[in-house]
Amino acid sequence: MRIVLQRVKEASVTVNNECTGAVGHGLLLLVGFTQGDTEEDLRYLADKVVNLRIFEDETGKMNHSLLDVGGSILSVSQFTLYGDCRKGRRPNFMDAAKPDLAEPLYRRFNEILREYGVKVETGIFGAMMEVSLVNDGPVTLLLESKKTG
Repeated sequence: MRIVLQRVKEASVTVNNECTGAVGHGLLLLVGFTQGDTEEDLRYLADKVVNLRIFEDETGKMNHSLLDVGGSILSVSQFTLYGDCRKGRRPNFMDAAKPDLAEPLYRRFNEILREYGVKVETGIFGAMMEVSLVNDGPVTLLLESKKTG
């Protein structure tokens, strides 16, 4: 499992000119799954996301978590996070989980985030989406559930 996390002032996702999810202060998560991802991966990264100390305190130091600041999450499925661009000129998506595996993992991941009491908005799995954001910082991090490389 792989997540690109961006701290945002606001973010939204639109499908067919209709907003399907929007948040203010919080996080935008681009979420991708690979074969072999489990509930353990989902729980590990959900805990990491809500507890990472990436929000500034009164001195400007990153000391607060999403839970500390009462932020929200916009979660967007993103199979292209597993695109392998090392060979040729077209990404290879063989490592991305197939939709019949990825969609239930994505739904469960969002449920786990909500168990922390966080407001979670989403895009529509498998749809062509337009994502808009105002990046805060900017702060952008890559999170993975398994050690790679």
